[in-house]
Amino acid sequence: MVFQPVRGCLTLFPMAGLVAGGLYFNRGQQFAAHADASAPAGALDPNNFKEFKLVKKDQLTHNTYFFRVELPNNQVSGLFTASCVVLKTMIKEKPEDELPKPVVRPYTPISAPDAKGYIDFVIKVYPTGKMGNYIKSLNIGDNIEIKGPIPKYPYQPNIKKRIGMVAGGTGIAPMLQVIDAILTNPGDKTEISLVYGNVSESDILLKARLDELAAKHPNQFKLYYVVDKASWGGFTWKGGVGYISKDMLKEKLPPPSADNLVMVCGPPGLMAAISGGKAPDFSQGEVSGLLKDLGYNKDMVYKF
Repeated sequence: MVFQPVRGCLTLFPMAGLVAGGLYFNRGQQFAAHADASAPAGALDPNNFKEFKLVKKDQLTHNTYFFRVELPNNQVSGLFTASCVVLKTMIKEKPEDELPKPVVRPYTPISAPDAKGYIDFVIKVYPTGKMGNYIKSLNIGDNIEIKGPIPKYPYQPNIKKRIGMVAGGTGIAPMLQVIDAILTNPGDKTEISLVYGNVSESDILLKARLDELAAKHPNQFKLYYVVDKASWGGFTWKGGVGYISKDMLKEKLPPPSADNLVMVCGPPGLMAAISGGKAPDFSQGEVSGLLKDLGYNKDMVYKF
């Protein structure tokens, strides 16, 4: 079901135009202005890049890695739900280039905003991906420049009765931010249903964590995996197989309603098929694809 190439919608699209226009940075400043004044100061800075040390790196799948960066003095990051950060480095595009050029990419952390002393990332590394391969090449103890938080969806408890989610690959990252925010708040009664697609069972990122949350909150968090092809002929596989279909979404997601919201995040092919991509100016744009066919409009859908 993966609609190749599998890229997180918020983690991997090119940033050159956005950086030039200041869109992400201006939104970060606006978002910070609305932050809870009582919240502790974070280690991140929405206006400037700061260096942080890589302290952990683990390979999760054949092309996906877990990275942890250390925050000084056991600080929190300053992230919001839902927000991302921007990473920067200097890379020579060609060996004959005299000077390196800046490469800037947004990534969505998977660690909780109130986590002290670290930020965690799950990043898919592509053969031609500049930033992903750069981070993969780093050694423990090396520094990387990070700026943020950059706002995405300004989640508030009980803002909707039900939230449906459709994610592919690393598109799970912003979904996990929202899921954690809801399930760790006893006062938030929002019901969540997640349809999560990957190439194979072994490609399902953070599966143990998602399974644990679903088992702990069976009445509030419903989880449904979809893979291109199940192993062992699918005899033991209980999820979906093939592409995410209209029938799957109709069964697993909350129905179209002003009380409900569907969040979508994944590679361009998934976005096009499920909800349509964002507008050229990176606004939400109109809803198309399967969600439009099912009766959802742009007020009922959020595209990360």
